[in-house]
Order: sequence, then structure tokens, then C-alpha cells
Amino acid sequence: MSKKVLLILADGFRPDALTACSHPFAARLYELGSYCLNALTVYPSVTLPCHMSLFHSVSPDRHGILTNTYVPQVRPVNGLCEQLRAAGKTCAFFYDWEELRDLSRPSSLAYSYFVSGSAYTYQKADRMIAKEALRYIGEEAPDFAFVYLGLTDHAGHESGWMTEEYLTACRQSLEEAGRLIERFLEDYTIFFTADHGGHGRTHGTMEDADMRIPLFCIGPDFAPGPMRDTPSIMDLAPTAARLAGALPASEWEGKSLI
Repeated sequence: MSKKVLLILADGFRPDALTACSHPFAARLYELGSYCLNALTVYPSVTLPCHMSLFHSVSPDRHGILTNTYVPQVRPVNGLCEQLRAAGKTCAFFYDWEELRDLSRPSSLAYSYFVSGSAYTYQKADRMIAKEALRYIGEEAPDFAFVYLGLTDHAGHESGWMTEEYLTACRQSLEEAGRLIERFLEDYTIFFTADHGGHGRTHGTMEDADMRIPLFCIGPDFAPGPMRDTPSIMDLAPTAARLAGALPASEWEGKSLI
């Protein structure tokens, strides 16, 4: 295969928020994609460990990132961007939480756009991220693009998961994701997911509210409707690599969904 892949991740977006936030694009997602509303993230269900497991397809006890502070891997595992780069593919990142800069190694990315959510507010930063992603992907067509939206997690910590403030953030995330999905639907295989859920004003536990995430897979290789199996967040890197025509790293623990 040699297909282009777009991964959109809304931090801390709980599966039940899709219905609760009442945004019309949620129904559109169900029409477009193969989906699972109880996909599993990893423990600890914390942002940086979850992202490291997503991009490196190993559990936190293997990559060694257990908090939101990055530490170098004792036995490094190539991540998705390194595998794509080795296959001659171009990767682009768009994000507003700076700790995610360590998801890829130097020289793995063709383009990186960062804007600080804490400096601009996550409401504004997410809009800036989506706007730049629309522009750059439309003009340059990278083989893989990662778009991270941090507002939902910020609202969860500030006001509590499933509060009106959190659901308002979910509506904005679906608005931004919807613009990207509709724009690139014909040219990209698209994934919409989260890194973890949340409860109260926190996350990181093994409670279902923290560990269960939504996953939508949109493209000709995925039939719309519910998935038979329960995928793991670690399955995304092998799936994206296969779609793009790159080899998985030998250490990866996840399995391709196609």
C-alpha cells in the first residue's frame, strides 16, 4: 500500500461525550467510519505515556515514559515517524502541547507547527492548529499528518469531565475535526481518536472512564459500522505504517487493523 494518513486526536475526549455534546458531526462520524467506542488506551492513562504508546506501539513499561515528563528511552524503539521516514515518507505535526515534541526524533518530520495552548488559550490554539493543518496539508499533501487538539483535556482539568464547559470544548473539537475530515476525506485515510478519558477533574487510573477511548477509522479499507474486536491505542502505528507502505518496527506490540 501507499496511502496518505491523517490522525486527529482530541486529548481527553471520552466516548460518551460524542452523544452528550450534541454536535451534528458526531452522527456524521458514525456514517463515515468503522468505529469502536470502547477502544483501550494504556496505563498510566496520562497524556505523554499514552502518546508514546500510540506512536511507538509498546506499553509504558517498555518505552519508560510514566508521567508527562519525557525521559530518554534506555532501549530506544523506533516510532511511527522514524519508520515512515525510513520508507521515504513525509510527516507533519500540528500540536499545542509542547511535550509532544518528543514523540519523534530529529530529522523524522518534514514539517512541525506548534502554538502554545497555555499562552494563547486552548480555544484559540486549537483553531490555529486546525487552520494551519488545513492550509499545509492542502498545499503540501504530506504522507502522514498528526493533528492534536488539546482543548478537551484542558477543559476537563479546569471544570471536570462531562461538565457543560467540557462538552462545549468537545463541540469545538468536533467542529475542527469535521472541517479537516470533510476537506481531506477523498485523499486520506483518517483516524479520529483520543489518548485517554477522564473523571472528575483528573485521569490516569485504570477506571473505564480513563481507559476507554473512541476510535473512528475512515477510508476505503474500513467498512462503516461497529468494529468486531476491541482495538488498542498501540494498534494505530502498525495500521498507519501499513497503509503508508512502511515497515513496522520489530519491537512493536500492536497489530494492524487491516
